[in-house]
Amino acid sequence: QLQLVESGGGLVQPGESLRVSCAGSGLNLGTYAMGWFRQAPGQEREGVSCINHLGRTTYYADSVKGRFTISRDNTKNTVYLQMNSLKPEDTGVYYCAAKRFGNPQAMCTSGDRGMDYWGKGTLVTVSS
Repeated sequence: QLQLVESGGGLVQPGESLRVSCAGSGLNLGTYAMGWFRQAPGQEREGVSCINHLGRTTYYADSVKGRFTISRDNTKNTVYLQMNSLKPEDTGVYYCAAKRFGNPQAMCTSGDRGMDYWGKGTLVTVSS
């Protein structure tokens, strides 16, 4: 069964860091651009950061530039999102998505359309 499985969410205080991971199960991620999207309560899902299949091209939403870093390890079939200096407005369910040979900027600004696979999400809560 092909699926993406997110992990690493949790409750942190403002200013702290958290790393979320997305692993491919039954799916070789080596030919897929990967993206992290988030959905805050009552809001639409938005692209946060995306990376191409080789890990050489990345895209970040303005709201997370300089604080978040996306990376991937194709030998482990896993993509990561390191989140530093977290703010309450970063709270939401974080989903990973895969699009075969996708373009990171197009993928992240697509409004979550056209993905090949989605994970079920992991909740990140930033609160004091």
